[in-house]
Amino acid sequence: MAVVATNLKKGQCIAYEGDRGIVLQLDHRTPGKGNALIAATIRSFNSGNKKTIRFASSDKVEIVETDRVKLEYSYSDGEGFHFMDLNTYETTTLQPDFVGDVTKYMKEGQEVEVLYVGGDAVSVTLPATVELKITQSSEGVKGDTANNPTKPAELETGVTVQVPLFVKEGEVIKINTEDGSYLGRA
Repeated sequence: MAVVATNLKKGQCIAYEGDRGIVLQLDHRTPGKGNALIAATIRSFNSGNKKTIRFASSDKVEIVETDRVKLEYSYSDGEGFHFMDLNTYETTTLQPDFVGDVTKYMKEGQEVEVLYVGGDAVSVTLPATVELKITQSSEGVKGDTANNPTKPAELETGVTVQVPLFVKEGEVIKINTEDGSYLGRA
């Protein structure tokens, strides 16, 4: 199915330049002269690289049929990361290099969305925010309140993020999975 480039949406999967990928960001640009352009930032399913492609507003773009499935992360071992479909109870195993950076904020029992193209898994997406427990953090220095100070805190998944001084070890906090920023206490 082909659509006009102006009808592209973030999250759609498209075929472009002999490759397939997911649209991460769209920017409609109208230069002083000429027709409008659509700059689409796309992550390739084959290489994982991001690329910005410019389409004229009248260009046709081929949409790739996809299937999005919610799976629950069960555990990981030497074979990879194991996920369970909550409807069919079937288990899917994905390799560590495929799952990638998503593991920083993924804990057992967490729901993720796996994108399938032609029956093959092509990407794993976490919710926009996750709640994780702080396993290790130093105490804030009393009186150090200038310029919104932060301190490092290690989370239950092993990743370290910056949190405000008042947050203590053992607390559960909300984290933005896009950039790893602290959003607040859970």
